[in-house]
Amino acid sequence: MSQFDVTIIGSGPGGYVAAIRCAQLGFKTAIIEKYSTLGGTCLNVGCIPSKALLASSHHYEELQHFADHGIEVSGDVKVNLEKMIARKQAVVDQTSGGVKYLMDKNKVTVFEGVGSFESATSVKITKNDGSSEVIESKNIIIATGSKPSSLPFIKLDKDRIITSTEALKLKEVPKHLVIIGGGVIGIELGQVYLRLGAQVSVVEFMDRIIPGMDASLSKELTKVLKKQGMKFYTSHKVQSVDRAGDVVTVKAENAKGEIITLEGDYSLVSVGRRPYTDALNADKAGVKVTERGQIEVNDHLQTSASNIYAIGDVVRGAMLAHKAEEEGVMVAEILAGQKPHIDYNLIPGVVYTWPEVAAVGKTEEQLKAEGIEFKAGSFPFKALGRARAGGDTDGFVKILADAKTDEVLGVHMIGARCADLIAEAVTAMEFRASAEDISRMSHAHPTFAEAIKEAALAATGNRALHV
Repeated sequence: MSQFDVTIIGSGPGGYVAAIRCAQLGFKTAIIEKYSTLGGTCLNVGCIPSKALLASSHHYEELQHFADHGIEVSGDVKVNLEKMIARKQAVVDQTSGGVKYLMDKNKVTVFEGVGSFESATSVKITKNDGSSEVIESKNIIIATGSKPSSLPFIKLDKDRIITSTEALKLKEVPKHLVIIGGGVIGIELGQVYLRLGAQVSVVEFMDRIIPGMDASLSKELTKVLKKQGMKFYTSHKVQSVDRAGDVVTVKAENAKGEIITLEGDYSLVSVGRRPYTDALNADKAGVKVTERGQIEVNDHLQTSASNIYAIGDVVRGAMLAHKAEEEGVMVAEILAGQKPHIDYNLIPGVVYTWPEVAAVGKTEEQLKAEGIEFKAGSFPFKALGRARAGGDTDGFVKILADAKTDEVLGVHMIGARCADLIAEAVTAMEFRASAEDISRMSHAHPTFAEAIKEAALAATGNRALHV
């Protein structure tokens, strides 16, 4: 029977990063993956493929505005969805292959099959052909991720009534895509098909889209997407989703109790994700799992079984790939006797639409609820020279700082390249910078990053220079 120091169940961003760090620290490491490719949801049917389609569709959309830049494109510009999907898959394959390379490089043993507990120190690996083997491991990390959620009355046929997984490999551009759920995944995929020519309608139970982010970001993104042609039905509770042939009918009740009916040829159900602990047999190892399928852990990500840890989407907190990665590293270093730490308040969130949306720290709503006095400074992209030069003038940067100490408590931005710009805010807040600190740092001109400096100036006595 094979024996290891650490075994990781699941090869998503949390799992494979944990494996690499464990190997770097000298542990004999194994990783178990049920699918034939490594990388989990993020690399195969999540972050990477969706960004590939967002990039391709963005190029197509930009072509429509080339004339504004004095570039004339002759002939019809057409979408070849089959080729676009094929390119997406090539990106996925290359990225997943990269993870396999990293496993080999770090001498991590890879097992293909479903991992389930036989005890707190033994894991059974059931392969696709029905055969199985059992390995022993001193420590085990659960990194099995999450799966798309649905509503009890919705029958997902994965043909016309689909999840994000199927939306990444459609064979045609929908005529009318009805999206149930106005969160990050639904909005991103909605913009992909909106750009390619689909009519897109979003039905959201809450009173705004991306409800977990600062309300000002939601308001601005809604305004921009409406201008692009997306339709929104917020404060609507879905009552039924039915299919007849190629027609999908969605009925929803608004705040007044009125029923609206939307007919489309596809409906994307994007109402969140659930922890994936199916077939894990956690009880055999003494690992406690909540009714929602979430694994209970302490502040060190240790489960009720002292030698078993859990990370990523199966534990509390935001379901984000980079959060899972940080947790994977943290557990590996704890096992090595180190004392790592994660500040969950400084895990950034990003929406990869265009304009991009990004945030870190507290929202205005959270600060008000907690009774924390703050000051806010904003700067619009339309006042930014680089944004005007590139034609990306939608959006703003907003900085929230403590009213007394000036420490930055939250940074919220929407605009071009915000997915990358948010790293400056994370760095500043990690070192507990004040808005004054940021405002005194030189930012290259002309750049999009200047919006952060200007917002910091606005937060320190309304000193913004270019507005």
